[in-house]
Amino acid sequence: MVTDIPRLVIAAPASGHGKTTVATGLLAAFAARGTRVAGFKVGPDYIDPGYHALAAGRPGRNLDPVLVGEELIGPLFAHGSAGADLAVVEGVMGLYDGRVGAGDFGSTAHVAALLAAPVVLVVDASAQGRSVAALVHGFRSFGSVRLAGVILNRVGSDRHEALLRDACEEVGAPVLGVLRRHSAVATPSRHLGLVPVVERSAEAAESVAALAALVAGGVDLDAVLAVARTAPPLATTPWAPAFSAERGPVVAVAGGPAFSFGYPETAELLRAAGATVSTVDPLRDEALPAGTRALVVGGGFPEVYADRLAANAPLRAAVAALAASGAPIAAECAGLLWLCRTLDGAEMCGVLDADATMTDRLTLGYRDAVALTDSSVAPAGTRVTGHEFHRTAVTPRAGAAPAWAWRGAEPEGFVAGGVHASYLHLHWAGHPEIAIRLVAAASA
Repeated sequence: MVTDIPRLVIAAPASGHGKTTVATGLLAAFAARGTRVAGFKVGPDYIDPGYHALAAGRPGRNLDPVLVGEELIGPLFAHGSAGADLAVVEGVMGLYDGRVGAGDFGSTAHVAALLAAPVVLVVDASAQGRSVAALVHGFRSFGSVRLAGVILNRVGSDRHEALLRDACEEVGAPVLGVLRRHSAVATPSRHLGLVPVVERSAEAAESVAALAALVAGGVDLDAVLAVARTAPPLATTPWAPAFSAERGPVVAVAGGPAFSFGYPETAELLRAAGATVSTVDPLRDEALPAGTRALVVGGGFPEVYADRLAANAPLRAAVAALAASGAPIAAECAGLLWLCRTLDGAEMCGVLDADATMTDRLTLGYRDAVALTDSSVAPAGTRVTGHEFHRTAVTPRAGAAPAWAWRGAEPEGFVAGGVHASYLHLHWAGHPEIAIRLVAAASA
């Protein structure tokens, strides 16, 4: 099967140059023109896809070769962009920054190559002059991706713009747009990045609208679309999980401001496995959805809402009762914290004999892990690659039956009854058997 959707990758020399500004602004600006758009993010980021979704009107999705394997990048792209007129893929860090110790594997350049997509380089030019030519020339000549143009960000004046344009012309790099400094597009940040859309929906909508206006006013949208249309047909079959005709148990998936980190493929896989998926917001709902037989709790910022989570005693009790019944509960990172006895002294669900605290240390990186204990998530011996990203600590680090082990660290996580709780984030599209196993456990 061939996918011929016009597509381009938004990259940068490093983090902080404005990839999210440009990618989200492009999605919103094209959507405002009536173009059907789809947004993607390279890597394990959960927050940027939320802004893409707000701009595009469809789920923002991740493309991470490390978590799902490079063979799934094309299929996941085709699945997520079905019916779109244009796909915009936002890169991660610098263009050639991949997994540490693995060259450019998992990098923006790697994904661009897998998608045969042209690259547009966003450059923070606030402190640059003619030297921007050397920077752009270096990125264009290093590696094998096709750098099709440049968008200059945070340009100070007409004179500054003219200098930068002349410099790019010297090295034959088309300037597709110039964005001036603009405070209206600033988005609040937190210790792990931007504040998720779900936590600031009204302000986020205003920011996205401002981004659309900024990009529409400073970027040649027709030239960008022409670049995207140079992407050749991509031979791939859209990703689709095996679908069960039987309708099975209710699986509750935590959502809302405190638990906003998740991949859309998780719910799609659960439904395909036969589950009826229902969302529960622990800041609002005092009971689990009727008939709940399993619970999935992803990542987020429970530390920001610890007092409100503690105040919802009825739901905490319902989760503890569900765990006591032996029902499967899969909890990642924030979910792990919520299942502890306490989080920074605030009372949590008490499912795990452990306590969680905020720390000053950022724990970040991919983990090649092996399951140590049979669970509703995976049989012992299963090997996965996940991602860890938090500033918290759980004491003890693991229970009597740990969830995972990886090189350079002590065993981690908790398996008890039907509960599987860990700091490790997994992309279930790379491990579809998780959903099948969890739904089967819930049906038993």
